[in-house]
Amino acid sequence: MARESSPQRATLAAVAREAGVSVPTVSKVVNGRTDVAPETRARIETLLVRHGYIARGAGGAQPVGRTVDVVFDAMQTPNNLDILHGALEAAAAEEVDVVVGTVPADPLGAAWARRMASARREGLILVTSDINSQQARHFAEQRIPVVTIDPVNLPSADLPSVGATNFNGGMAATTHLLDLGHRRIAFIEGPPGAMVAIARLHGYHAALAQRGLTSDPELMMAGPFTFDTGFTAALELLGRDPRPSALFASNDGQALGAIEAVRTLGLRVPEDVSIVGFDDISAAQWSAPPLTTVRQPFAEMGRVAMRRLLRLIAGEELASPRIELATQLIIRKSTAPAR
Repeated sequence: MARESSPQRATLAAVAREAGVSVPTVSKVVNGRTDVAPETRARIETLLVRHGYIARGAGGAQPVGRTVDVVFDAMQTPNNLDILHGALEAAAAEEVDVVVGTVPADPLGAAWARRMASARREGLILVTSDINSQQARHFAEQRIPVVTIDPVNLPSADLPSVGATNFNGGMAATTHLLDLGHRRIAFIEGPPGAMVAIARLHGYHAALAQRGLTSDPELMMAGPFTFDTGFTAALELLGRDPRPSALFASNDGQALGAIEAVRTLGLRVPEDVSIVGFDDISAAQWSAPPLTTVRQPFAEMGRVAMRRLLRLIAGEELASPRIELATQLIIRKSTAPAR
């Protein structure tokens, strides 16, 4: 028998309009709640069956669990666990199941979106990953809403995204070092082209310019957000003459690598070199010395992204495609006044 054209992708809002009820009422029926009038429930169930939200079994309409995907570029970073925790918390509050995965080997093809549609996934949260217009088009064709968290790039300003105030965080970290009397401040950038890396770099430039200082290209190096990048870049940057008295790394992994580089050179943190990171991963407070860093609200980013996705699934419009949550400078013992 021929199937209806993409029935599972009808939104709850469309079902609600057709049934003449509110979206929360439809959601109650989908989730098996009993506080809906029998006649209204029957009308909604008929429409849900037609649109593929519930299946008709021997015992009547049987709810199909609502499921969304949360997909990461990789699972190595501790930030992702915090993001996932927040997303799971928000999904549980709406009785939505979450499937966790990593970006497939064929992200540019249409197969990924088709697999999600055939599995009746209602939406996707894509975390710290690259997404281009081709990928976005495939998901749109399958009517799968997408929300991104800290995307590497955005093919369109209309694609919903959640992030942090990376520019403000970069400016706060650099200003902190300037307030301590440092003037020769090295900067380890993130991957070239990554949105978050560019924003932190601009914050670094802005803080220096605010004090009448010019950014020195000799004090800047770029690379992945890794310990090895921080170690290698710091070895080279601290070999400049005169040596930088402070170093700002674009993430905590780089900053921890920089601390190890300082030790390798026979120097001390913060007596000889002050170091600031970005993220505030758990290891930041356990490092020796504990790391001054810019905290990102990762769990809240996950919660906000999930709530936005569920609103899109319900057919609601978002007031703004982009939300940025506030960062916070956390001062510990890896920074000190310039000598």
